[in-house]
This record gives sequence, C-alpha cells and structure tokens, in this order.
Amino acid sequence: MTPLIIEAAINGNTPRSHNPHVPYTPEEVAADALECIAAGASVIHSHIEKLTVLGQPATDRYLAAYRAIIATEPDAILCPTAGAGGTLKERWEHTELMAQSGLIRMSVLDPGSINMANSGENGLPGSFRAVYSVPFEEIEYLLDLMGRHRLGPSIAIYDPSYLQTTLAYHRAGRLPSGAMVKFYFAGDYNFMDFKKGGFKFFSMNPTRKALEAYVEMIEGSGLPWSVAVPGGDVTASGLTRMAIEQGGHVRIGMEDHAADRTPTNRELIEEVVAIAREVGRPVADSRTAAEILGLPRR
Repeated sequence: MTPLIIEAAINGNTPRSHNPHVPYTPEEVAADALECIAAGASVIHSHIEKLTVLGQPATDRYLAAYRAIIATEPDAILCPTAGAGGTLKERWEHTELMAQSGLIRMSVLDPGSINMANSGENGLPGSFRAVYSVPFEEIEYLLDLMGRHRLGPSIAIYDPSYLQTTLAYHRAGRLPSGAMVKFYFAGDYNFMDFKKGGFKFFSMNPTRKALEAYVEMIEGSGLPWSVAVPGGDVTASGLTRMAIEQGGHVRIGMEDHAADRTPTNRELIEEVVAIAREVGRPVADSRTAAEILGLPRR
C-alpha cells in the first residue's frame, strides 16, 4: 500500500485551558514539531500566536520556528496558516515571504464559505457569529500564489461544496502540483469554544457513510485525501483506521483534538502509527510524503 502521510496540526487556536501541552512560542513549536516528526509525522501545520499579525512580523515569527525545524529535519514539509483581517494581499504576504525563503512547501486553501459560531443554548449558534468567506477571487489568488512559488495546496473540505469547487479547478488544470485534500468531519465539541454538544459547523459527522460519500466524489481524480475531525478525536471516531485501510491519510493534532483527555501531539501521532502497523501499512517520512503528493522540488 501507499505509505501513510500523517499531518500534525500542532496548535491552531487551541487554548492551554483546553490542553496544557499546546505549543505557542517559536521555541515550543520547533521542539514539538521535531517530536512529531520523530513519532511519524511528515507534514507540520502550525499557527503563530496572533493571526492578526501580518506581513513581515508574521513571517519572522513563523521562521523563528521553521528554521530550527529545517536545521534538524531538512526534508520536513512545513505549512503555515492564513492571516486574519487586512486586505487580500496583506493576509497572504507572510506566505509569499516564507515561500521566497524556501522553508515552506505547502500552504492552506479553504475553498468556500461557511457560517461559524460558538455554542449557545440547546446546541444553537452562540453570541459570536461570523461568515468565514473565501470567495472565488481569493481562491484564484491563492492558486496563482501557490503556482508561482511551487507550493502544494493543503485543501480543507468543510462540506461537499468545497470539494466540488476543488474538483472543478483540478479538472481545469488550475490546481498546482502537490495538493492534499482533507475531509473535515464534525466532532462532538464546538471547534471555537470546545464546548461538548455545542453548535457544529462542519457538515458531516465522522461515520463510514459520510467518508464513503467523499471518497465517491473524489474517485478518479487522482488527488490524495486525508481525514480530520476538528472538535473531536479522529482516531476514537474510527476514521483513522478507515482511512488507513482505504488508502487515505490522516491529519491529527491539538488544533483539532477535543475529548475527555489531554494528550500531547506526539501521543496522538503514536496512536495513528500503531493502527498503521496493525493494518500493515508503512508510514511515510517527509521525503516519501513529498513524492506521494508530487510536491515540486525546492
């Protein structure tokens, strides 16, 4: 079987009140990322402390961690996240600058829009409500940016419409090389406030039938895919094993994880690796993952 790619989403916006092991500072991010790679992760996705920090200051904060990672693991596949606020160009300036440094090989793409909210009463939306909007103009801006800088798109699929959009650009030859399509399923916890039983804004629950629906949609495209459960536990849900058995890949880490326990990122990765061994599927290192994804060489 194709070796398993494990993406470690190591921090996100997860507060330490939810999990005390979340790495924040560049030093913590670098140390945690290296532990994840040692455990079996081949892709590292991270945030800086404040996504409203844009441009060169954001670049400097990311690179303080990424330089330390690459110094030890030169093949590591590093993927920062988007900025928040500002103009379209300002939100992505740090990605342009980091691409020029040669230290990153992927960038995020959320090809759609969705209503997001924290938790209110009875599972309804709470007081914080927002439309997370990535219109076609921004999608095309990002595809151009990734193509110019030879970055693989790390594509988050919040609901089936996101996948329809991705497939349309792929069929038209507009999707840069190195893409990974990630199916996001709704966990038991709200992804914003981590309240159990809170409002869910990812479209499908982590079930076999839901996974099969996505796999049917992407069949024949040749695009590699992975599973994730933001606001839940991808392994406890059973999706980790399903994906490994069906040739898919896995995204895991403290950005997504919510449960009645507080594991480290390394522990979460070790659980995935253990299942891969049971199934008899090898785990990809970063160099192998780059070959599987078809990432352009630096």
